[in-house]
Amino acid sequence: MSANSYWIDVSHEGLHAYRRITGRDRDVVEAKAAAQRAVWNDKWAKMQQRENALFTKEQKKYSAASRTQKAVEPLSNIEDTLLSIVHRDCSFNWDQLKDHSPFGTPSPVQTAKQSYPVKPEPGNSKYTPKLSIMDRLFISRKQKKFNESKQLFEFDLDLWKTEAANIDHQNASSDANYKDKLKQWESEKQAFKASQKALNAEVDGHKASYLTKSADSVVDYCDLVLSHSEYPDSFPRSWQFEYNPETRLLIVEYSLPNIDALPKLKEVKYVATKDESTESFLSDSALEKMYDALLYKITLRSLHELISADVADAIDSVVFNGWVRAIDASTGKEINGCILSIQVAKQEFAEINLAKVEPKACFKKLKGIGSSKLAALVPIRPILQLDKTDDRFVPSHEVADGLDSSSNLAAMDWEEFEHLIREVFEKEFSNEGGEVKITRASRDGGVDAVIFDPDPLTRIMHEGVTVSKSWGG
Repeated sequence: MSANSYWIDVSHEGLHAYRRITGRDRDVVEAKAAAQRAVWNDKWAKMQQRENALFTKEQKKYSAASRTQKAVEPLSNIEDTLLSIVHRDCSFNWDQLKDHSPFGTPSPVQTAKQSYPVKPEPGNSKYTPKLSIMDRLFISRKQKKFNESKQLFEFDLDLWKTEAANIDHQNASSDANYKDKLKQWESEKQAFKASQKALNAEVDGHKASYLTKSADSVVDYCDLVLSHSEYPDSFPRSWQFEYNPETRLLIVEYSLPNIDALPKLKEVKYVATKDESTESFLSDSALEKMYDALLYKITLRSLHELISADVADAIDSVVFNGWVRAIDASTGKEINGCILSIQVAKQEFAEINLAKVEPKACFKKLKGIGSSKLAALVPIRPILQLDKTDDRFVPSHEVADGLDSSSNLAAMDWEEFEHLIREVFEKEFSNEGGEVKITRASRDGGVDAVIFDPDPLTRIMHEGVTVSKSWGG
């Protein structure tokens, strides 16, 4: 016997290690083999731990980069709030409201008709008796076999007729069911087409009404234009319009986003030495600067969208009043204040290159009003707010076109004279977006009018403007 009577081969697949343990004592050899396996397993576990840690760090690093990218995207979109639409056709495509979809329900499919089984025929070999020598010798036996074949044929023929009748019934039932389904399908298709046609005709009607500059239709169209302007979901989507077809002035009361609606995260970094991720946020000053710039951009963007989309040429000027809902820190109550207001003439605004302007400077150049820091939410008085529901005002009509050099103003009806004065004042103020309304008659010998002047420097409501008129000779 050799000096080493016992041996055990041990190996580790992961480490690609192999060793033969030998010795004279079996227990000692097995103990050494177990110890070797333990050493290798421990070494492998530590290697796996290091690799897993490295993999986890790479994952965390990738996750941080991904979160940074997701944080940068909304910030970039806010930065491009104005530039993203300056070269875009903002006119509303009425075809978007139409339904051009095909009828979605597939037409019914007629099932294949069942075929008849093979009809028994007298000449079939099945019904031809097999005659033996004895059958040929004995007529009675021969006749019996012919009778049996005949009975079998008649039985099979009766069975075939029954099956054929059942198949006829099933085919007829299937045909009737198919015709009913087809009739129902055609009825539903016609109803769908009729509804679709009515909807599309209604859209065409709204479009035609807008092109004729109907006041309500102009407001509806402007609503459609702003509704299709894309903003973050956290921004409010609320506004109100008022349109005066006489002065061709559009007033927009627009809900601007609160500063809390803005994203604040700007970067996420993974610090490998600490195995942790750190988040960087916009400073308060940077956030306020971005917020102010955003409100100016939304204002100019909305004006651009409304004016450039005015294919009916219904608008001469637009007043934009920006409102913000916020919590008053001193009272804890919600407030809604107008923090910026601007009026622009279409022709003047069309000459501005929005792709290259600095939004705040452009806003100020157009005589927009607002506090120096919009984030402070300092309320201002809007340039113009018209209330058409005021029952003090009466409908106006034109008078001047019916006058000539022979007209005697002293002999004119006093109500006609009031409307003439309104017309004269309106011609004076309309170039600046002003509007004049006549109040209900007081028969005091004067003309009662209200003049709305939108100029922020001279804005004032002239109530009780009196123009005397002698009713004598």
